[in-house]
Amino acid sequence: MSPVFSHGSLRLYLLSLLDEAPRHGYELIQALTDRFGGTYSPSAGTIYPRLAKLEEEGLVTKSAEGRKTVYAITDAGRAELEARRPELDAIEEEVTDSVRRLADEVRAGVNDAMRTLRAELASAAREAKRNASRVGPRQEAQETRDADRDARAAGNVAMRDAEAAINEFRQQLRTDLRYQAALGLLSADVVPLIKGELDRVRRAVTEALERR
Repeated sequence: MSPVFSHGSLRLYLLSLLDEAPRHGYELIQALTDRFGGTYSPSAGTIYPRLAKLEEEGLVTKSAEGRKTVYAITDAGRAELEARRPELDAIEEEVTDSVRRLADEVRAGVNDAMRTLRAELASAAREAKRNASRVGPRQEAQETRDADRDARAAGNVAMRDAEAAINEFRQQLRTDLRYQAALGLLSADVVPLIKGELDRVRRAVTEALERR
């Protein structure tokens, strides 16, 4: 998977999230996951060392709330954010680009898996045909049942993968639209564009399935 944040960007982005509200580590991970529409979720090993460094620098503080450690930005942290506001704006654009890139990688991976599955099914069908002429009626019937069962199982796997790809695309698109709306850049012109593109993709998929 391609890198999501450039060097030093995640540190500043964590400060911006804490500027919105104090959070514990899991909430920061969840907030980042939401910003990326589920296409990227940082590990605890990525987040906590950076929080510790920010605390050492006096930019955040931590306090215990029950079993949870809550992090909050300090005045020094807000001052750094303000001084580096242009960098933060650039990071927001970087996040948007990363979301699109990660979604493209997910879709490409699903497409590759679907192509591989179709090739394997076609190969299995050809092999079954070749073997059909060399087996007796009872064995042929059994192998046909086995092939049908395998085809159904493969179809169920493909269906789950396709649904996952559709859901990930939906989440990513919603994230993009909400981000643009928050910036005041979303216009009504995008609605017919979305409808047209979705209809084009549906027709292309339907035609591909009918050719099989």
